[in-house]
Amino acid sequence: MKRRRTALLTLTALLGAVLTALPAAPALADEVEQLKNGTFDTTTEPWWSSPNVTAGLSDGQLCAQVPGGTANRWDASVGQNDLTLVAGESYRFSFRANGTPEGHVVRAIVGLSAAPYDTWFEVSPQLSVSGDVYSYTFTAPVDTTQGQVAFQAGGSADPWRLCVDDVSLLGGVPPEVYEPDTGPRVRVNQVAYLPSGPKNATLVTDATTRVPWRLRDAAGTTVAHGWTRPRGTDVSSGQNVHSIDFGGYRGRGQGLTLVADGETSRPFDIGAAAYERLRLDSLKYYYMQRSGIAIRDDLRPGYGRAAGHLDAAPNKGDSDVPCQPGVCNYTLDVTGGWYDAGDHGKYVVNGGITTWELLSTYERSLLARTGHPGRLGDGTLDLPESGNKVPDILDEARWELEFLLKMQVPDGQPLAGMAHHKIHDEQWTGLPLLPADDPQRRELHPPSTQATLNLAATAAQAARLYRPYDKAFAARALTAARKAWTAALAHPELYASESDGVGGGTYADGDATDEFYWAAAELYLTTGERQFADHVRHSPLHTADLFGGLGFDWGRTATAGRLDLATVPNALPGRDAVRRSVVKGADRYLATLDAQPYGMPYAPPGNLYDWGSNAQVLNNAVVLATAYDLTGAAKYRDGAVQSMDYLLGRNALNMSYVTGYGEAAAHNQHSRWYAHELDPSLPAPPPGTVAGGPNSGIQDPYAQARLQGCVGQFCYIDDIQSWATNETAINWNAALARMASFVADQG
Repeated sequence: MKRRRTALLTLTALLGAVLTALPAAPALADEVEQLKNGTFDTTTEPWWSSPNVTAGLSDGQLCAQVPGGTANRWDASVGQNDLTLVAGESYRFSFRANGTPEGHVVRAIVGLSAAPYDTWFEVSPQLSVSGDVYSYTFTAPVDTTQGQVAFQAGGSADPWRLCVDDVSLLGGVPPEVYEPDTGPRVRVNQVAYLPSGPKNATLVTDATTRVPWRLRDAAGTTVAHGWTRPRGTDVSSGQNVHSIDFGGYRGRGQGLTLVADGETSRPFDIGAAAYERLRLDSLKYYYMQRSGIAIRDDLRPGYGRAAGHLDAAPNKGDSDVPCQPGVCNYTLDVTGGWYDAGDHGKYVVNGGITTWELLSTYERSLLARTGHPGRLGDGTLDLPESGNKVPDILDEARWELEFLLKMQVPDGQPLAGMAHHKIHDEQWTGLPLLPADDPQRRELHPPSTQATLNLAATAAQAARLYRPYDKAFAARALTAARKAWTAALAHPELYASESDGVGGGTYADGDATDEFYWAAAELYLTTGERQFADHVRHSPLHTADLFGGLGFDWGRTATAGRLDLATVPNALPGRDAVRRSVVKGADRYLATLDAQPYGMPYAPPGNLYDWGSNAQVLNNAVVLATAYDLTGAAKYRDGAVQSMDYLLGRNALNMSYVTGYGEAAAHNQHSRWYAHELDPSLPAPPPGTVAGGPNSGIQDPYAQARLQGCVGQFCYIDDIQSWATNETAINWNAALARMASFVADQG
């Protein structure tokens, strides 16, 4: 659930909804206890327990007998209601807890005691028999007199005993000061540099004149040396920095380090092998996002799980999904597809741009001078379909394409040929929650012009790429694309509601001009028909500058059409101008990269980092990579390759934003089933998962409590509760997969 630019949604269970920025917390003279009887000396009043829980006093504690066999954490709870919280005020939530037998997890929350049961803070410690003390500070996002503290203990197959004591919710405490551990002041790509590629690093220092640097191999021997270049204050981080260029070294090796100003960088390699792994890991991510199929543990050890949303209790399932009340009088089978992000929703507008980027990664391998289609071929991704003589990347993309086709309104119905905007739960769910355990009713949301054109674009692209492998599927896809195009022309301004954000993100977008351009481009490239060429040429976007600072994403899709018109063989009149426009856009991103001491092609206006900024960096790098494919000029290749440094550690936080890559890497992305941080029995996100990245909006309460006043790159925290800065999402990983594949090809 990524950037929702204009929606104001209900905050529930720390999901990906948007809140307005909070005011600064008022200073209070005294700390005030909000809870009554948190010590349980003589009574349990006014604490309550759910009907299936037997709770009472035991040795000055509140102890609860928790039944086994419940599905969700909230199915067995104890708590206290009617608490008053003040927006912007900091609170310390502390308690002592133990569990018998040991190893059980309790979800401790502060939230709303009435519908929609918003959660403002949560933590899920694993309890020991002897017990531990837990203490946390957070900032309340709203004013309320209906606050609640609760300990949710359900979800266990076996019964167990929970005891809590010294429970406190203290208001007026000083806000928690968050100081990220940024490690050594020499910031490098912690994964790998290419032997013949650019090699740059950033030094954070008080020095205003150049200082010497040394490159050391794994044995500590100096293999290259030189002088830093002072860059002054970096706007994106507020740091005084120097640049280090050690691109003259062409050796290979593992475990190298860079030394400057008395600091030694984290280790890195020089070689291409890591990018070959990342190419595959970033694509293997999608199998684990699949809905409607059991994830096999033999294919993804440690990540096996039951199929989600296949009408097996407690799921309501996706095989017979009704519309929201008043939207339609039919149901659809919309099983399959990918879960969009950290939730269980499936969205056509984001599924479309994701599918396009994966298909374009494969199409580039067929067309580019450095493309290697065999490295994305059958058997490379360890899928259930591997061995069918179809490239695995096409097998994976088809899982989403089949879902997109199912979202089309059937013939004979009002709006036939249009595509429903999204399908997700009726209400927000909490986390952690495996897909197979989701108890919510599922709903189809109204069709939209943008969703319909996403279907038209990706189905048209699929028609040309799947034709060598499955002519019947290619023909079905093209038929659906034509039908969607015709329907969109008949309903050009049917937009998703900005208020339709309960249970899932809105993906609201008030302009479909870009989607029309993109869909027309894909239909033209596949069919060569004049009607589509004419629409492309007459679109105001055909000659517009599409290469702004933020780059392209699900809400700015015209660039997808422009890139494909430039690279896929076609006879469009004026195509040379199209190709020149891409190169001109790449020149702008290259200039941005050169001006940034951290070397990324991204400098948002006002230094306000966007939701999913890491994907913006990657997609701007895609433009640089495309310019290289068009011109063969090394400066574009080097710019695209260097852009990966920022994602992999050369940044202000000195961390890799990709799980499993780099000595210090993100690993707590917001997700309901990659939730090891909350539930040790669940896995962390798989290797090759990219985090959303710095987001100046810091819309979630967890980030707001820690990152107020953050500057650019520092608006990020690697915690599962920060959905605004640290979510995982299918479109972001598609950008990573595309760039990892490009860099691997340059090796």
